[in-house]
Amino acid sequence: MQQHVHLIIDNAADWQPYYPSQSLLTASEYLQSAHLQSRYHVLNLCNDLSYLSTGYYVSLLAEARGQRVMPSVATINDLTNFSHYQLLINTADRSLTKYLQNRDEKSLSLLICFGLCEQPELASFARQIFERYPCPILKVELEFNGRWHINKLTSGALNQLTDEQQSFFGNSLDHFSKRVWRKARTRKEYRFDLAILYNPDEAIPTSDKKALSLFIKAAKEADIEAELITANDFNRLLEFDALFIRETTRINHYTYHFAKKAEANGMVVIDHPDSIVKCANKVFLKELLDKHKVATPKTELLLSQSDIDYEAIGERLGYPVVLKIPDGSFSIGVEKAEDLAQFKQVATELFKQSTILLAQEYMRTDYDWRIGVLNNRPIYACQYFMARNHWQIYNHSESSSRGKSGSFATLGVHQAPKDVVRLALQATRLIGDGLYGVDIKQTAQGPVVIEINDNPSIESGVEDKHLGYELYRLIMADFGRRLDEY
Repeated sequence: MQQHVHLIIDNAADWQPYYPSQSLLTASEYLQSAHLQSRYHVLNLCNDLSYLSTGYYVSLLAEARGQRVMPSVATINDLTNFSHYQLLINTADRSLTKYLQNRDEKSLSLLICFGLCEQPELASFARQIFERYPCPILKVELEFNGRWHINKLTSGALNQLTDEQQSFFGNSLDHFSKRVWRKARTRKEYRFDLAILYNPDEAIPTSDKKALSLFIKAAKEADIEAELITANDFNRLLEFDALFIRETTRINHYTYHFAKKAEANGMVVIDHPDSIVKCANKVFLKELLDKHKVATPKTELLLSQSDIDYEAIGERLGYPVVLKIPDGSFSIGVEKAEDLAQFKQVATELFKQSTILLAQEYMRTDYDWRIGVLNNRPIYACQYFMARNHWQIYNHSESSSRGKSGSFATLGVHQAPKDVVRLALQATRLIGDGLYGVDIKQTAQGPVVIEINDNPSIESGVEDKHLGYELYRLIMADFGRRLDEY
């Protein structure tokens, strides 16, 4: 889709040092141009962004008009309130720490333009500040008072830049524009743009290459142009209207940062950051499902800092006992203990990864049900069989890819047991209206939820075995509906 960008300045004189641009509007012209379409991007370069200033209203009205604007009102408010808290410098940034240690002065002023600064040693620091406070021009004051910290962080003014800084700003703007706002395309325009985040090097991808290509094809039928992006495209995210994460999500991971940035900028996003938080941690899920009386296996929490009565827990749960770290996925961080001695041994090893573990009763079944749910509607049903000669679906001790995971069977939702589907919907309503995969075991006492996945696998020839291409169309049509309603 052709992206339209407007640069908003206080008056034409502020732009004299730079090349003329047809995208230029003064603040007064912009504020009176209510006819501008919501598809426009707005770069607010007004000198004063203080509360209720002209610059503030530019960002405020841009958001009211449904336009993407930098800085957003939230960013302006965050910068205004910055004096209420100071940020300590990240000592893990070695280049930054070394640069500051070699300075005799106890203060340092920096100019950051679109995430870039003139000191190469501070490149990572400048990018981090810009990602946290997306504003075209940022002025940073660092001070040393026992430790280096950010004493002041404000938006910079275009009309206060020196000749040297003007050249740096112009180059930074040019660099940013090439990365964030694409040139007009000659091919067919689509109503919306969708970013599909994936990792081409992921060992167990949530969608294989063929599935990703089918998502892109189905998106076009929903009047959406989809493009694959990677972790390196974080600064390009605002180029799109929606984000679809097709990579295993974690909270302390860039997938969550992508989701949060998309949500903060009014984009449609699956997986929503709230879903990632709720699904990524099994301790949270346990408490949530217990509170709402959703059937699960008997589970107890083990805390490393407390005295654990392994013998009593083993008696209550019975052997074997399943032990899990809270944020594992694809059967990673899940172990089985056959007796008391092994229970203690396995727990000791897993406590090296997490201060809290889950001990769960073992339920032997030949397969787990996986019910795919989109917007509170079941869309596919699979049976995932245990890996050969193993008690889990994935056998990570197996060296050959052939023996790594068990077989599967894909059925129509109507062919799955009604109580299994009903339980899956009961569980996902507690999470949100996104795309989920609910793992369920059938027992003599009824079905129980093992896990809710916010980023379920959708691979060609597996989850789409029953519906085929229609599965991809369903998901992309849902994106189209969300974008239309937004």
